[in-house]
Amino acid sequence: MNVIKVGMADLNVAKSPDRIRTTGLGSCVGVVLFDNQNKIGGMAHVMLPDSSLSKGMLNVAKYADTAIPKLIENMEKAGANRRKLVAKLAGGAQMFAFSTTSDTMRIGPRNVEACKQALNEAGIPILAEDTGGNCGRTIELDSCTGILNIRTVNQGVKEL
Repeated sequence: MNVIKVGMADLNVAKSPDRIRTTGLGSCVGVVLFDNQNKIGGMAHVMLPDSSLSKGMLNVAKYADTAIPKLIENMEKAGANRRKLVAKLAGGAQMFAFSTTSDTMRIGPRNVEACKQALNEAGIPILAEDTGGNCGRTIELDSCTGILNIRTVNQGVKEL
């Protein structure tokens, strides 16, 4: 079994028995897709909600609206059935307290909303989420079982 690492603004796919992991989810959202029939999991570490904010070269994995379609495409290439995909979300924390209620400072909540919208547009149901709050997370998906382990600072590990 290998652990496939997903960096910030990155995405990847794992087949059973491998696991797939990303660390340092603060305001970023970890989007996990899983096909239980074919035992294929995918993960995107989404940094920002909308690729229209991009300047210059577009890193599709960085934005919710481009990362999720690309992750679905990569999973299909690996043998996943799009109609069998389900999603889990983690992250989207509000890492810093601001005295302003400016929407631009609400990156975490906006990332969560954008990921949900992209999944909804793709017709993929969200089975579970561990989003919001104000602490960072590390997540790891078991591509055999579809269980997502979420490690939160000072709160141990929970499963989704």
